[in-house]
Amino acid sequence: MIRVLNISLRTAHIGAMGVLLGGHAFDVNPERLHVILWLTIGTGFLLAAVEAGPRLLWFHQGRGLMTLGKLALLCAVPLAWDYRLSMLLAVVVIASVGSHMPARYRYYSVVYRRVIHDTCGPGANRNRN
Repeated sequence: MIRVLNISLRTAHIGAMGVLLGGHAFDVNPERLHVILWLTIGTGFLLAAVEAGPRLLWFHQGRGLMTLGKLALLCAVPLAWDYRLSMLLAVVVIASVGSHMPARYRYYSVVYRRVIHDTCGPGANRNRN
């Protein structure tokens, strides 16, 4: 059930982010983009909660820190409206790098200063390259 939730949230999040980025790139009326911005932020927070699971470990690993950075940029869009397109493109770069970086960076804990592979949660059985 967690896997279905994870995939559903990830799909909704990627779709919302695509619409949001395209809307800003093509200068769609800001009022039309506010709902999709909050949908992107909301699905991002929910996805982070599912990914983190019951432990706080995820929040101080590379994967969690990159996600928190993306969410911070998304939340800053309404505050720095003139820089929204650059910020959204930065979110895409962080997402791409974060999703494809080696496990030694994704699972590195800045608190424990070493790699810690999670033994529970949706990503516990993934390939560790």
